[in-house]
Amino acid sequence: MQVRHVLLLGGTAEARRLATALAGDPSLRVTSALAGRVAQPLLPDGEVRVGGFGGPEGLARWLTEQRIDALVDATHPFAGTISRNAAEAAAATGVPLLALRRPGWLPGPGDRWHPVGSLAEAAALLPGLGRRVFLTTGRLGLPAFTGVPGLFLLCRSVDPPEPPVPPQVRVLLERGPFTLEGERELLRAHRIEVLVTKDSGGAATAAKLTAAREAGLPVVVVRRPPPPPGVPLVPDAAAAVAWLGTLGPGGAQDSRTRRNR
Repeated sequence: MQVRHVLLLGGTAEARRLATALAGDPSLRVTSALAGRVAQPLLPDGEVRVGGFGGPEGLARWLTEQRIDALVDATHPFAGTISRNAAEAAAATGVPLLALRRPGWLPGPGDRWHPVGSLAEAAALLPGLGRRVFLTTGRLGLPAFTGVPGLFLLCRSVDPPEPPVPPQVRVLLERGPFTLEGERELLRAHRIEVLVTKDSGGAATAAKLTAAREAGLPVVVVRRPPPPPGVPLVPDAAAAVAWLGTLGPGGAQDSRTRRNR
């Protein structure tokens, strides 16, 4: 039996679900790659590689050296750099590439959403919306907001931000999923006036949106970047499993053969 080697660019709940779904298939060898930005990541089933590849050229070299037959990009919807690198590496090597992205959030009745294209745009809106800010865009995005005077920032992240942290910033070290009751209490206890979030999608962190709606708070939502052009997109692990099933027995080898005819 020929075993196909699948590289899964992970770090998300969807990537872990996909790794679990593929773990029992004896015809597949699955390697999950994590960027290593979280100190204690939740590890998926199967083989795990931690760390970068060295840009698209390094990833292309790794795909070739490890004889990867299929590549699934199941990274965070805002991990634009690795997604671009994956598209370039797949094009250079002929490895079939799929993007797995959970659907984004949609506003409902009563929501007061303010969509923006970047963290800088989000920061610029805040003085007109509220001074006490619940910031859920991750520790790496914190510098975009610390230059706005007069704000209190409640920043929630898995790992602490790099020091120095400005005095008007309070950091909550927490990992989802979060409950609706917990989010209601957080908004009340810290007298939050505005929520800032990225359109990450998914249920694990969606309770904050419901709590903000109930409290009548404005929500600044940073739009997610589109996937690289030409890359097929699926919304969940089941669809990714189905896509892998459509590939020929040789995966990347079949793709290279078709490309070079």
